[in-house]
Amino acid sequence: MPELSHRRRLLVLAICCMSLLIVSIDNTVLNVALPAMQRDLHADTAGLQWAVDAYTLVLAALLMLAGSTADRIGRKRVFMAGLVIFTLGSVLCSLAPDLSSLIAFRMVQAVGGSMLNPVAMSIITNTFTDPRERARAIGVWGAVVGISMAAGPLVGGVLVDSVGWRAIFWVNLPVGLAALLLTLRFVPESRAPKARRPDPLGQVLVIALFGSLTYAIIEAPAAGLLSVLPYAALALVALTGLLIYEPRRAEPLIDLRFFRSAPFSGATLIAIAAFASLGGFLFLSTLYLQNVRGLSALHAGLWMLPMAIPTFLCAPLSGRLVGSRGPRLPLLIAGGAMTVSGVLFAAFEAETSNVTLFLGYVLFGIGFGFVNAPITNTAVSGMPRAQAGVAAAVASTSRQLGQTLGVAVIGAVLAAGVGASSYRGTFVSAARPGWWILAGCGLTVLVLGALTTGAWARRSAERAARRLESREVREAARVIT
Repeated sequence: MPELSHRRRLLVLAICCMSLLIVSIDNTVLNVALPAMQRDLHADTAGLQWAVDAYTLVLAALLMLAGSTADRIGRKRVFMAGLVIFTLGSVLCSLAPDLSSLIAFRMVQAVGGSMLNPVAMSIITNTFTDPRERARAIGVWGAVVGISMAAGPLVGGVLVDSVGWRAIFWVNLPVGLAALLLTLRFVPESRAPKARRPDPLGQVLVIALFGSLTYAIIEAPAAGLLSVLPYAALALVALTGLLIYEPRRAEPLIDLRFFRSAPFSGATLIAIAAFASLGGFLFLSTLYLQNVRGLSALHAGLWMLPMAIPTFLCAPLSGRLVGSRGPRLPLLIAGGAMTVSGVLFAAFEAETSNVTLFLGYVLFGIGFGFVNAPITNTAVSGMPRAQAGVAAAVASTSRQLGQTLGVAVIGAVLAAGVGASSYRGTFVSAARPGWWILAGCGLTVLVLGALTTGAWARRSAERAARRLESREVREAARVIT
């Protein structure tokens, strides 16, 4: 990629953030619309879980393929294809006649979305080469998540109350088209120096692992453990196959060598825990505010602001802290705040009082605002620039997998607790185990943040990077000779 002026780099960052905005806002808007969709499409709790998870599941399964493909054939080309498919999928979702069609069209959306976030992050990584400047850019990137969390519930609430839930998908159209035209004009093409070959078997194993695991979790409350046992077994077989097959490939879909770096492994697990907490938090909050408190979609969206605004404000601060002091402090703040928030709901039933509900939302927003920048920065820093697309895709996959599992697990816990009863009478007691799980996710962020950001972890990252670079050189020499 040619060296760009400062103004041009900021423009590229803005374009990439537009893609993140439509992918992120789609989830927050959808969560506010869940009760309206439940009534209109006659969906149960599992149906609502699939409406959310069909999107995040496909994203998680295809992100690494999209990242390596972009490194191979061109990041700008894949990024533009993703914008087209995502925008088309949004149109189809707005026209869905039933729940099954909506789930299918959400999967189309996700195919396009898988080409956006990891590719955009790879573009940012190759555009901002100075570590401090890159950390600030990633902080801005994280702030966009806060914007989506703030704008999504409000925009969704207004649209659901005034037009209907189908209108939530119209938001993506102008943003997607604008991003497409700006990318065509201002984003330079870039690709990895050495093209990576496709790994179709690895891709099939990833899809089998994520799909069967999610299905087993979501359907277990209704179908029973024995009925979903074959899907759990399939997930275990797929995981075993990945661990055996991928290290044998010269250019695997999932380069397990990345995980020799303690910071990278820690960032992956932190991403899963943090975004599982986000997915479960939004799912529980939306159903409680509308189905139990009886709030309209707009009023429920307004109640999300105490969570969204701190996320928006803390994300750029986290990026600056990562650039100046490293990832440890932001991760400790994030883990501590998310843990306390979960404990407030689990042990003190924070949702039953406006004061504690507000405090729980603020604490979660602070925690989630601080967690994003260190995850992304750790994932791509210390990796060879030629591998930036794949490394960023692994981090993005961890986020989407975490959100998928969060909705699946928390929804399953809630469904098992509610049973055939109404939400209003049993929600608080049925949701309590779910809040304890979310508190555990926050504690995981705290502990891993402390363990994987020390001096030994940095040495681990340096050794892993040297091994990656030396192997790349050896493979390139073998190709030449």
